[in-house]
Amino acid sequence: MTAVTATLSPASKAAPPPPRTRKIAGVGERLSAYAYIAPFFVIFGVFGLFPFAFTFYVALFDWNPIGDQVFIGFDNFARMFGDPRFWNAAGNTVSIWALSTVPQLLLALVLAHVLNHARLRFALFFRMSVLVPYVTSVAATAIVFVQLFDRDYGLLNWLLGLVGVEPVDFVQSTWGSHLLIATMVTWRWFGYTTLLYLASLQSVPRSVFEAAAIDGAGPWQRFRHISVPSLRPVIIFTVVTSTIGGLQIFTEPLLIATGAPLTCGAVRQCQTLTLFLYEQGFGQFEFGYGSAVGVALFVMVVVIAALNYLLSTRIKADR
Repeated sequence: MTAVTATLSPASKAAPPPPRTRKIAGVGERLSAYAYIAPFFVIFGVFGLFPFAFTFYVALFDWNPIGDQVFIGFDNFARMFGDPRFWNAAGNTVSIWALSTVPQLLLALVLAHVLNHARLRFALFFRMSVLVPYVTSVAATAIVFVQLFDRDYGLLNWLLGLVGVEPVDFVQSTWGSHLLIATMVTWRWFGYTTLLYLASLQSVPRSVFEAAAIDGAGPWQRFRHISVPSLRPVIIFTVVTSTIGGLQIFTEPLLIATGAPLTCGAVRQCQTLTLFLYEQGFGQFEFGYGSAVGVALFVMVVVIAALNYLLSTRIKADR
């Protein structure tokens, strides 16, 4: 018995590691977690946070990139609020955003519901094909749509001529250029949004829709009372992201303009805030004024995105 006890006692009475070793190991484990996430914050700080803060700083100066930088306070903002070109660009931005975002989200919502329930052969092919516009080059998209909306040889004007409507110069008119750009944006992004909605719908058990159908619910009732409520979190996400992207639109109006790309036409009929910012900063080399426009755009994006979020969450709470 004594021998057995003597044999077991070293294992059963193993001494705990020294407190200092435990403390060092605990500190190392805590620091390792920060080390894993540090690369993201370093990259974000260098390429995101620093340029963002520097824009606010430059907006307070009459900033010449190859000359003097004179502190002028809020004079750039006062000049901006009295500049009709700024308000024209702001109005164009909001108009294009509204014309593109609302149809895009509604079309994606209906198409996702159809793809989730339709009995289609090669269903996976049709579901993946909606991503084709998203992966298509923006330049190629602009070339095609400018041809479709062309005044003299465009397919759309040819169709309008069949019903007796005179040719419309979409590129040179304000509402026509807004419609053209909004159509391009809708065509490019509706597939991506559709897949987001479709992925969320497929997480809803099929038995829920079948039970509703047995109880007499029609397609519209199933769409309204099952599909839409299950998509509310994704709808809020897409509304906010579409708002952010729509208010920062740059490439589409730049590509459709003829002769004066930075002003998007002779009368600035489709110049957005990002184009106006680029024109002032890199066209006129007024970096201070351009930075002030950037700050105003940032505030506009935050306010409208916040209003969209609050409105969406209020609708969700009411229901």
